[in-house]
Amino acid sequence: MAQFTRKIVHFNFKRRINRSVLILRRCIGCFWDNIIICSVGKPIQYRMLPHAVRPSPSTPAAPQPNVKPVCHSQHHHLDSDLVALKISLLGDCETGKTSFLEKYVGGIGNENEQGDLQSEGLNLMDKTLLVSGARISYSMWEVAGDEKSLDHLPNACKDSVAILFMFDLTSRRTLQSVINWYQQARKYNQTAIPILIGTKFDDFIQLPIDLQWTISSQARAYAKALNATLFFSSATYNINVNKIFKFITAKLFDIPWALERNLNIGEPIIDF
Repeated sequence: MAQFTRKIVHFNFKRRINRSVLILRRCIGCFWDNIIICSVGKPIQYRMLPHAVRPSPSTPAAPQPNVKPVCHSQHHHLDSDLVALKISLLGDCETGKTSFLEKYVGGIGNENEQGDLQSEGLNLMDKTLLVSGARISYSMWEVAGDEKSLDHLPNACKDSVAILFMFDLTSRRTLQSVINWYQQARKYNQTAIPILIGTKFDDFIQLPIDLQWTISSQARAYAKALNATLFFSSATYNINVNKIFKFITAKLFDIPWALERNLNIGEPIIDF
């Protein structure tokens, strides 16, 4: 009986220590988040982008944007009826940028041309959408992420309507690098919509729940510092991939669309 009592006391003591450590980690995490926010400085207020295409006033507003893929091409500049818009993807190597694009585009395109661009540290993919009767061509510029590819930043960021800052949810180093990518991108583009995207959510949910909480809190703090909308995504299971581009389209053309916020740990977070 005495031995059993000692085990109970030891178990309770160990549980109290674990709780204290968890609370301490959360306090340190909050303190670190505040440092990150202060280090970036006051968020830049961006002007509203000009709307090249707007729905007809007589057309009733739909609850979701009427976005339909119609074709893929590397030569949309030959079509005079297209509105060409540019999106940039930035982030460290191995964050899943290419897989993310391939999932959205569908793997259709000029393979030889894309292969040459990838070898130079730049990958271009196009996708054309039908939005409220207008044809919108998204040209997506992915910068590889290594030091050699930094020379592509000026061309990749110039004239972009949105910049996707991507990091691996299972690698905090890639999240910390987002600040540098953001600062570099803003040298060449001050008006693009900033979006922070955590990739590989399917691997992320395999982590311990307290680690998921810590990484999610830090990601939200970074998104707040960058004045960006945060999405957790997975190219493997197509989680939030299409939703991100619907969000961009709705924001650019003032199309009514209710984006639902999700802050539940263990689920793909959306924060704005």
